[in-house]
Amino acid sequence: MEGSKRLFSDRELWALIIPLMGEMALKLVVGMIDTVMVASVGEAAVSGVSLVDSVIQLLIYIFAAMASGGAVVAGQYLGSGERKRARAAAGELVWLNGALGFGIMVMMFGGAGWILSALFGRITDEVWFHAQRYLTVVACSIPAIGVYEACGAIFRTMGNSKITMKLALVMNGMNCVGNGILIYGLGMGTRGAAIATSVSRWAAAVGILVLLLKPGRELSLERIWKHRFDGAMVRKIMAVGIPGGSENGLFQLGKIGILNLITRFGTVAIAANAVTGNLAAIQMIPGSAVQLAVVTILARCAGAGDYDQARYYNRKLLLFTHGWVAVVSGCLWLALPVVLSLYQLSGGTAELAREMFLWHTVGAVVLWPSAFILAASLRAAGDVHFTMGMSVFSMWVFRFGGAWLLAVGLGMGAAGAWVSMAVLDWLYRSVCYWIRWRGGKWEAKRVI
Repeated sequence: MEGSKRLFSDRELWALIIPLMGEMALKLVVGMIDTVMVASVGEAAVSGVSLVDSVIQLLIYIFAAMASGGAVVAGQYLGSGERKRARAAAGELVWLNGALGFGIMVMMFGGAGWILSALFGRITDEVWFHAQRYLTVVACSIPAIGVYEACGAIFRTMGNSKITMKLALVMNGMNCVGNGILIYGLGMGTRGAAIATSVSRWAAAVGILVLLLKPGRELSLERIWKHRFDGAMVRKIMAVGIPGGSENGLFQLGKIGILNLITRFGTVAIAANAVTGNLAAIQMIPGSAVQLAVVTILARCAGAGDYDQARYYNRKLLLFTHGWVAVVSGCLWLALPVVLSLYQLSGGTAELAREMFLWHTVGAVVLWPSAFILAASLRAAGDVHFTMGMSVFSMWVFRFGGAWLLAVGLGMGAAGAWVSMAVLDWLYRSVCYWIRWRGGKWEAKRVI
């Protein structure tokens, strides 16, 4: 395949991926800044914030899946040369995610106490206090998350990931300054962290929306105050977004279920799990960036009907992910003693976090790219029902069931939950997605 015939040159490919890596790193800092700065309040505060963040992460996954649905539809229209339809898909996506965000925010305000009771009933009173304080404020940022995820997906579909990286930098700067003032200056603790996070998220959402309203962009939005949904276009977006959202939602619910299991082992286990989760997220920055890039790249290939290029880019991105995850993992492991000291953990908590992170490192380097980059490629081509079925089955059987078997049945404790994820779950996914990809059935699943 000659370079001139490719839909994306190497320069365009890396111009998309490298800013996404920067954006992923900056977005992760929001949660880490809250956790590290709240650590001054105590381990109970760290635990409370981490529990609420797991719920917020569930919502982010759902919004991101809907955004991915819109990006796949818009990307396939661009690949087939139908720019007007691509712009219509982009507009529907922003309105859809915004409406969904406001609806969820209202439900969260009405059921905050019930959510904490249902998901984390065994936590101590002190952890409960901090979790409730954080949740009741950070829920205000839910619509902002929905709008930001939608707009960010549209910019990535246009091949522009620099704008979202710059906004992530601004958002993190605001969050850091806000935390310093509210947590240290005014002594507001977890509530101060929630206020700073919410304000920074809303600033980023408004900023990216204003930029997307600028005329002349390939997928710029119309300046309207009232919107009538296009049923046919919404159905196309939801045909990808709902299976993806269900998959991501059930995946995150499974993680919350495992977190509920971890709470059985006490505050030490909760805090170690929170810290390991932050480190694991940093470890997967290259992979998370490629997951987002795959939607843009493979959707264009599928829209153009060029499946040879789809295979070429998929292979190239898999090799990139394996290499960079290995590099980041090695650097983190060498820096682990210093990193753990920043969280002011007790000796037992730090040792448990080190054990959890070791298992995640093994799985991340060997299995994660095949388990998740291949899945993203299949979804971008429109093969969403297969990936949803395999993901949900693996989540509940191998990860959730395996966590109970290893942690409780075999006495591995909280570390057993990380073994079930990084070894059992990811191995099964890798095998299933490789068989599907090599079989070629995904080529008949184009959305438009």
